Amino acid sequence: MSAIPPTMTKASSGDPADAAPGTGDGLKAGLKNRHLSMIAIGGVIGAGLFVGSGSGIAAAGPAILISYALVGAMVVLVMRMLGEMAAANPTSGSFSAYADRGLGRWAGFTIGWLYWFFWVVVLAVEATAGASILNGWVPDVPKWAWALIVMVVLTATNLASVSSYGEFEFWFAGIKVVAIAAFVVIGGLAVFGVLPGSDNPGAGLDHLTDAGGFLPNGPGAILTGVLMVVFSFMGSEIVTLAAGESENPQRAVRQATNSVIWRIAVFYLGSIFVVITLLPWNAKEIVKDGSYVAALNSIGIPHAGQVMNVIVLTAVLSCLNSGLYTASRMAFSLGRRGDAPKAFARVNGRGVPQAAILGSVVFGFLSVFFNYMWPDTVFKFLLNASGAVALFVWLVICFTQLRMRGIILRETPEKLVVRMWLFPYLTWATIGMILFVLGYMVYDGGDNRQQVALSVLVAAIVLVIGLVMDRRRQAVK
Repeated sequence: MSAIPPTMTKASSGDPADAAPGTGDGLKAGLKNRHLSMIAIGGVIGAGLFVGSGSGIAAAGPAILISYALVGAMVVLVMRMLGEMAAANPTSGSFSAYADRGLGRWAGFTIGWLYWFFWVVVLAVEATAGASILNGWVPDVPKWAWALIVMVVLTATNLASVSSYGEFEFWFAGIKVVAIAAFVVIGGLAVFGVLPGSDNPGAGLDHLTDAGGFLPNGPGAILTGVLMVVFSFMGSEIVTLAAGESENPQRAVRQATNSVIWRIAVFYLGSIFVVITLLPWNAKEIVKDGSYVAALNSIGIPHAGQVMNVIVLTAVLSCLNSGLYTASRMAFSLGRRGDAPKAFARVNGRGVPQAAILGSVVFGFLSVFFNYMWPDTVFKFLLNASGAVALFVWLVICFTQLRMRGIILRETPEKLVVRMWLFPYLTWATIGMILFVLGYMVYDGGDNRQQVALSVLVAAIVLVIGLVMDRRRQAVK
């Protein structure tokens, strides 16, 4: 039996905390519309876009644009499905709470804890990346100390109030958005030779085909590129978790869902297009210096490396800030549904789930410790075990939406303000795309196969725990 009440009104949503915003019993609506707008825009811009895109370009050549477009289309469809459910029932548990209602308590429990696990591991990855940049600027402070400082500061921010998280994320995301927009505009002008003072004469669209053609490594490289870029899109769903603490959650979700297409088109496809038209795809500096640094250097932007380090650090801090927020809110929602310790479900006088934040931070600190002590054993296991979770989350969202559409139409049809296109055909097509990517990861072998295997193993363990807990609850009843 699902823990979600049969109605889907605001007063009785998937997350009981949403019933009493602004009181000591629930989360406070402390996020303003400008916070939600910037969280939605910045959520799709992770550090992976800046750091990992060079390897994807080297693997697929100009055809990496198709890889980004395919993954982008998949994310757009998933976000549309999630937006449909979140607009009808905004909750801090988001897809986990909807899976609880649509598929069964086992599904909500499993995907909720897997998502939490994913983000606490990400905390360690991003803290280490940020520490490396800061150590380069101030080498007298060791990397572990920088990682500790960053984690402590952002933990304090999240503990202060949800508006503190929103304010930090507003400025972090704002810097990312401005940086990418400026890069696309300046780079686009340089591509066509109309940027004053550019060191790059501009080759127009010639670099798309002048180094072995558009598919220099064959059509199969497109799929290789898909595997390399798919996880850089994780985070677009954060806005649906944050919507439950906003002033107008339905409006925020609708706007975020409707704008996801242009966000991916501009920030991902636009910026990668600039890189591969400014430089030949096989230019060594793309991998050596990073794709964005290489592009800026070709134009003649002074101190391009340091400029990009500042932007990457901002992206890292943004990801850390959002990761801690997301993990804690998922833990809070699980606690409210009886699937996590009861302490996680309590909020303090400021409407902050303090125990859920601290519990998530503890595991984040442990992951950082493992990353420094046993990077090639314990931490690599954690990293690989969480590697395919993003695809699992998207898959669960698809199956949940198939069930939730009927429930919403039956119980609260007036709340179906966002609709999945061509339902159910595009939903099933998206399921097929995600399963294909998972299957290709297994076929590809190496780390990809290991990620799927370990992620499935961890998911199976969590699922078994969830089923056992559910049976015990049923026995008590």
